[in-house]
Amino acid sequence: MSGEQSVLAAVAEALPLPPHRPLLVAVDGGDGAGKTTFALGLADFLGSEGRVVVQTSLDWFHFPRAHRHAMGRSSESVWSRHFDYRAARRELLEPWLSGPGSSYRTRWHDVVADVLVDDAGEAVPADGVLVVDGVFAQRPELRDLWDLVVYLDADEAVRVSRMARRDGGPDDPEHPDQLRYLQAQRHYREVCDPIRHADLVIDSNADFALAVGGAEEFSGWRLRGGALERRVRLPADAGELAAAVDRLVAGREVGPQPRVRRSNSSRNDS
Repeated sequence: MSGEQSVLAAVAEALPLPPHRPLLVAVDGGDGAGKTTFALGLADFLGSEGRVVVQTSLDWFHFPRAHRHAMGRSSESVWSRHFDYRAARRELLEPWLSGPGSSYRTRWHDVVADVLVDDAGEAVPADGVLVVDGVFAQRPELRDLWDLVVYLDADEAVRVSRMARRDGGPDDPEHPDQLRYLQAQRHYREVCDPIRHADLVIDSNADFALAVGGAEEFSGWRLRGGALERRVRLPADAGELAAAVDRLVAGREVGPQPRVRRSNSSRNDS
């Protein structure tokens, strides 16, 4: 088994295995960390093991360009104005938490064409695994939703070089077109500490390699004494904590069609 395959196997083994319950997996990391490549590989690996897998990206949940750029093209705009987290929760993530048969959509906005996507809803599959890649996946708006979070960690210089090759942009970390993304990620690390709170941390500087465990205990569902119990990351802020607990009170238990379905990634042009 190759190094990458062994890492994918380790992630697959870390997935909680409750009966008849769809799972949500986040692949977090900075721009250019290799999130989409890893998410596609993980989806294929899980599919080869007979899991029902749907793969998509938070890049399909941007705000329209006019909203993103209304306050200028800065790191603050990248952090606060780029992604429509309400739409991501409403259209994709909360339906998966609601269980099999709930209608969800993997795409909401095409960032390249700058238009809303009018896809028909699909039914959440029983025992399915949703793999979602995206920057800022552990922001407060999303962090209570994931059963497993994988964080891809890569140096800034490596990420900038990859973005330059991928997008044809400048290969200079100090160029404004790169610096705003780097600064937004620095802010994310300072505010949300995504490496410490991730379940698994993958070194993606060269080949993917399991670096260290993240959180002391995984979030997600576990069987304890014959009962199904959910562990989640809860915010420290009292108001956010109360809202998170309210969302969890409506416990969800749910119940195979093998396939891997993915949404074509759309590049963040902002």
